[in-house]
Amino acid sequence: MLDKARIRQHIETLWEDEIVPQLIEYIRIPNKSPMFDPQWAEHGYMDDAVKLMEKWARGKLGSLPGATLEVLRLPGRTPLIVVDVPATDGRVSDDCVILYGHLDKQPEMSGWADGLGPWIPVRKGDKLYGRGGADDGYAIFGSLAALLALSEQKVPHARCVLLIEACEESGSYDLPFYVDHLKARLGSPSLVICLDSGCGNYDQLWLTTSLRGIAGGNLRVQVLEEGVHSGDASGVVASSFRVLRQLLSRLEDETSGAIKPADFHVDIPAQRVEQAQQVAQALGDEVYTKFPFVAGMTPVTSDLSELVLNRTWRPALAVTGVDGLPPLASAGNVLRPQTAVKLSLRLPPTLDGKRASEALKRILEANPPYGAKVTLDVEKCGSGWNAPALSSWLEHAVAEASQDYFGQAPMYMGEGGTIPFMGMLGEKFPAAQFLVTGVLGPHSNAHGPNEFLHLPTGKRVSMVVADVLAKHGAQPANAQSR
Repeated sequence: MLDKARIRQHIETLWEDEIVPQLIEYIRIPNKSPMFDPQWAEHGYMDDAVKLMEKWARGKLGSLPGATLEVLRLPGRTPLIVVDVPATDGRVSDDCVILYGHLDKQPEMSGWADGLGPWIPVRKGDKLYGRGGADDGYAIFGSLAALLALSEQKVPHARCVLLIEACEESGSYDLPFYVDHLKARLGSPSLVICLDSGCGNYDQLWLTTSLRGIAGGNLRVQVLEEGVHSGDASGVVASSFRVLRQLLSRLEDETSGAIKPADFHVDIPAQRVEQAQQVAQALGDEVYTKFPFVAGMTPVTSDLSELVLNRTWRPALAVTGVDGLPPLASAGNVLRPQTAVKLSLRLPPTLDGKRASEALKRILEANPPYGAKVTLDVEKCGSGWNAPALSSWLEHAVAEASQDYFGQAPMYMGEGGTIPFMGMLGEKFPAAQFLVTGVLGPHSNAHGPNEFLHLPTGKRVSMVVADVLAKHGAQPANAQSR
């Protein structure tokens, strides 16, 4: 029998004594994902992050009999940490549990509050500020904390394989090669646990039911070989900015923000609509007040359930970068030769990312206004994920663990972000169950300024993982994926 009070105590102590100090050191490392640091290998920061996690994890293997750790480095690819923890009863089977996380980070971003910064770890009460602690540096520590808590009580569990990748923030383009490389070792997982998702609040356990896909890249409009006097050329030469606006209007209704082409829409399942209504009822205005609106700003609609569906099941466009525009202080009266923007188009969970990327390129490059030179260099192409129905044992296990460690029933909600690994695993292991959760709650601001990890939630998520692993281990082998 699992002593839940001991689980709480073990994980709470391990987090405070060891995990938080490790995360503080991890936050200091500017190990940006390859998309944001093409010279990541030369700079060595990714290796620094790997070494930090590897050293701590190796120190814990003695408490997990038979466990192994290796850092895989396929040629030309980012590293992958693999921790393999045998089943405690000595059984050898094709089954395992995959526990997933990543260690690469988003870039710095401006706007951090005084005293805070992406590589400056600061603890204020329950919050640990800095880039990557919540997204997703805590995953390896939280996963091992769960297994160590079970080991301390000698609670049986199935074989567990931790996979910690290093290019998730760049689209996980290396991960499929590692999954294929590890195919024989991974076997047929019956459960996948991912700790890289969000939560609607910090008072409940939130299970992610879907993730949006993504398509995007750099859209460039060129009208001249060089800049010319705006008084001379305006009215004769179309502004590259105006041409860019025209192109974006093919894609997005600038008044409502709705994405126009049918290529990017799907029918939303009735169950997800119902869950969105439940989330809206549970969170109320917190559906949107978690965002740092400027004074007087309102969300795009007052219908809370529609806001939930907008960020989880409908396509939406964000322009995340711009090139060709000088700073205001040095902007002369020049009609510029070109304007470029970085596009991030979020896709419905069940839409094929490759087909969507092809449609995006076709729509934006076709028949360019005035014969301007228009190119879309696709950088991002990832399908979303729609969770399979929970098996009876997992649904009950999650419900009980949520009550035990959060004091409330779990909530089910889609997320607006993308975890390419989930869609890939869903295709490779269609019989697996998925437990996708995380600590990115209100104001945690992943990818932005003032990102923080809510420590009590990290601890409680670790406790839930331990509990679910114990219940998974108690299931007959043929019931674990049912």
